[in-house]
Amino acid sequence: MATVELRFSAQPEHVRTARLVAAAVARRAGVDEAVLDEVRLAVGEACSRAVGLHRSNGVTAPIRVVLTEEEKSFSIEVGDEVPGAGVAAADAAGVPGARGSAPAEDFDDADGEDSMGLAVISGLVDDVEVRAGEGGGVIRMSWPTNPAIALP
Repeated sequence: MATVELRFSAQPEHVRTARLVAAAVARRAGVDEAVLDEVRLAVGEACSRAVGLHRSNGVTAPIRVVLTEEEKSFSIEVGDEVPGAGVAAADAAGVPGARGSAPAEDFDDADGEDSMGLAVISGLVDDVEVRAGEGGGVIRMSWPTNPAIALP
């Protein structure tokens, strides 16, 4: 299992770099070429969401992106360090576990961008999971791979 980890400060200009890295690693892992645009868009949404959450909640810790190549799948986790609060699972367009553990009044979701970003991600990725806790939240997305066509 190969893993690439990327950390960047919560600045919007770094989202493009995360998208480029994710697409390159996904291609190398054997994700179908036709799905790479979805990978780029989903990672861009997840990273933009994390950047927005960090900035609107005054969090200075870096955004964490972990790209993992497994035997038959490729996964990406985008982590923020905003303590688990915000939109209820129902507001996240059916994404389970979305920021429901603390009262919404204690949390700034950048005027609903949190739930909109989750809705876009769930539309792009079939296998998505959202977790939140006191240490922050994680969006985990995965795609099937075809190791027979993976690049050397």
